[in-house]
Amino acid sequence: MENQIIEMNSLLNKNSIQLSHLTSDEIGDEHISTGIDTPLLANAFEMSDADKIAKIEFHFKEIMETMGLDLSDDSLKGTPHRVAKMYIQEIFSGLNPANKPKIALFENKYQYNQMLVEKDITFYSNCEHHFVPIFGKAHLAYISSGKVIGLSKLNRIVNYFAKRPQVQERLTMQIAMELQSILATEDVAVILDAKHLCVSSRGIKDNSSATVSTFYGGKFNTEAVKQEFLKYIHLNTTY
Repeated sequence: MENQIIEMNSLLNKNSIQLSHLTSDEIGDEHISTGIDTPLLANAFEMSDADKIAKIEFHFKEIMETMGLDLSDDSLKGTPHRVAKMYIQEIFSGLNPANKPKIALFENKYQYNQMLVEKDITFYSNCEHHFVPIFGKAHLAYISSGKVIGLSKLNRIVNYFAKRPQVQERLTMQIAMELQSILATEDVAVILDAKHLCVSSRGIKDNSSATVSTFYGGKFNTEAVKQEFLKYIHLNTTY
């Protein structure tokens, strides 16, 4: 199967796609996202992390026992707590805005006005449809409007938005919009190249395919600038 390529060059005015008339079986394995913002309840952060861990632990124990697992076994008895702690403190920690990285900007004293590219940023996320991993590389670029950002902060931004149940298109947009907001420039490009275990380990079970999603803002919509960026990250220039 060839790579799936998804290009997003506009913010779509934050429009949401309404799918309430479809059942989950009708949606099936379709790769959909209903909006740019992660769907969250209004009271999502009223409960403490400790209480969330305890509640998830209780329910995950129920899930394991429903599947017929014997939690008195030494190997399994700690699993509900481990999973709950992992969900809240690690792989879904990006849901909580308290964990958003603090970003410091610096004056562009060198007057560097060419594109800056940070490529091959490893990220791990989870598909919100089946809660199985998405993993791959992120490639970011921007052209300074007068401020520059520490390189490690680009990695932190990617990982903050990746650490939540995601759809790759939404993750691409969230990273791009955050960079545009922080850097006060439209001149931002984002490419994510990822494998989805919901495709490779279940369903169609295709282990060779990958998904590429792109965002080009401002000057990156100019073909020459786009091609320069793609040359730096050594991706096929048809992306």
